Amino acid sequence: QVQLVESGGGLVQAGGSLRLSCAASGRSIASYTMAWFRQAPGKEREPVAAVFRRAGHTYYGDSVKGRFTISRDNAKNTVYLQMNSLQPEDMGIYYCAADSSLILSSIFNSRQYDYWGQGTQVTVSS
Repeated sequence: QVQLVESGGGLVQAGGSLRLSCAASGRSIASYTMAWFRQAPGKEREPVAAVFRRAGHTYYGDSVKGRFTISRDNAKNTVYLQMNSLQPEDMGIYYCAADSSLILSSIFNSRQYDYWGQGTQVTVSS
């Protein structure tokens, strides 16, 4: 079992930055694919970024490319999401997810992830 706890959300003005953290416990995340998803009110959960378990390659949703950066610190068992140039459309609850066995083609399929955190709210004022 892996437990995930997100932190770092909050209120920021448009154009500002936030860094989210996802602290894992229970098992080392070194062999897990880790991802961030977000969900705005009335919308479906959408993928934001992911780092694959093997080579550590990173992947991003089209709307955040060039602005967000996912990284992992296996020694701290933590994954981060650095979010720059935030816009009102980035608002939502951000969830951290982990899975040890999904294949690369499923990296943005939320149904393939076994473990989820409770989420952290990100609010962007215009």
